[in-house]
Amino acid sequence: MDLPDFGIPAAQARGMSMAEQHELLRARLTRRRTLVTAGAVASGLLTGCSGTGTADGAGGGSTVGAGSTRTAPPAGSTVSGAVVTPFGRHLAFGADPRRQMRISWQVPLAVRRPFVRVGLRPDDLDRRIGAELRDLVTPELAGLRPAAEQYYVHAALDGLRPGTTYYYGVGHEGFDPAAPPHRSTVASFRTAPAHPERFVFTAFGDQGVGGDAVANNRVLLRQDPAFHLHAGDICYADDKGRGKESDLYDASQWDRFLEQTEPVARSVPWMVTTGNHDMEAWYSPDGYGGQLARFSLPDNGFDPRRAPGVYAFRYGNVGVVALDANDVSYEIPANLGFSEGRQTGWLRRRLAELRAAPEIDFVVVFFHHCAYSTSTHASDGGVRAEWVPLFARYEVDLVINGHNHVYERTDAVRDGAVGRPVPVGGTTDPTRDGTVYVTAGGGGRELYGFPAGAAESYEGHVTAHEPVDSFRWTRSRDTPAERVGWSRVRYRGFSFLAVEAEAGAAPRLRVSALTPEGSRVDHFEVRRGS
Repeated sequence: MDLPDFGIPAAQARGMSMAEQHELLRARLTRRRTLVTAGAVASGLLTGCSGTGTADGAGGGSTVGAGSTRTAPPAGSTVSGAVVTPFGRHLAFGADPRRQMRISWQVPLAVRRPFVRVGLRPDDLDRRIGAELRDLVTPELAGLRPAAEQYYVHAALDGLRPGTTYYYGVGHEGFDPAAPPHRSTVASFRTAPAHPERFVFTAFGDQGVGGDAVANNRVLLRQDPAFHLHAGDICYADDKGRGKESDLYDASQWDRFLEQTEPVARSVPWMVTTGNHDMEAWYSPDGYGGQLARFSLPDNGFDPRRAPGVYAFRYGNVGVVALDANDVSYEIPANLGFSEGRQTGWLRRRLAELRAAPEIDFVVVFFHHCAYSTSTHASDGGVRAEWVPLFARYEVDLVINGHNHVYERTDAVRDGAVGRPVPVGGTTDPTRDGTVYVTAGGGGRELYGFPAGAAESYEGHVTAHEPVDSFRWTRSRDTPAERVGWSRVRYRGFSFLAVEAEAGAAPRLRVSALTPEGSRVDHFEVRRGS
């Protein structure tokens, strides 16, 4: 279905913001008497997300398991919680990874009194914490998809011990993970240490659902990461990524994604931010109602209820900052300026705090749209204008992006040019050289390429370093050409980042890019004051 089906000229539709898209959807679908459930009405028509607490059971049938998106059940139908199996577990830190963990999962039908059991041994889950059930409604769309209702459950664990392994199980009335039939569902996590020590984290963007995404997950888990950074475009339920209700949308893709990701995310905190494909106009004016239903992330951003993908946390000697680049993107302006500058102000304050913290050696920032890339979407001038000056001012050590479905890594960039060449195996000092930018968009979605004449160049296949003809996006959405010398490593294949952080007298970040086969296509080190 295209926007002209709503009586809106195509030229006008292309210029509509996320809020305008949402208002159009509310008005037109309400007039067409689209199915709206009681949960949706309670939270405001078609906002889509309502915290329903411990809802009564609904639905019907026999055993209900993973990957089942519920359409509207017969009125008055019920189902026993004993036949409803939780799936899609995914962890996230709270604001303090030493003492807080958020456990999230999905159930195919509403359940009564959901909870988490947690303890220090898998056979002794003595602490029981109540959980919140969040109901997400997707309306029927003109015969192209049925109405759907999905249920996400979230529990907040606070007051944990630093550097401790905990075991947990998720359940609800009729399904107790401590009972013998369900003990195999018990998983574990580990809190951040009280003091800095060596650890590894991983990162990629643009994952989606499929065999290549699973292969990346499998090798990623072998790195034993303390956490994983997902730089947006998470599952591609929205196929076009323009932030418009005319984008085809399949809510059940989220069921498949969470089921696919569970083998990793049930034990590795899965720290996500928002890409353009994660703006879903069906649920809220800014497109993030779905994210608020599915994820529980640190609530220390500039506005956690409006921008869930903006937050910061500290792990060991590394400070991590997550940003929502939809707010500054010139290329895809559906949410351009939605924070009215508040996100950039928040970023300035967080970077200043992290740089002033004596226990923090390195600052890593991740978001979706690329500041420096030569692949299909190239570089976003909005990111460069709003945030790159702050990265330079506060000497950010590593920036991780997605958006372009390749692996591309810059030299150290200073004042828009090469501050210092960083070949494969090289070392850089951000206090002197500038910041290295990595596009880690090979998480599993179909791959992109590089401009004509820009040969791949990566570990084991290094080619002569030459300038690359590329372009950048401007506020007017023009794409002026630019010839760049900062594109150092280019690999057209699925991959992810593995970053080893070391503390002590000579702290360093050892950054590697790995393929699903486990081979390495890039590595370099970041050392401050070297």
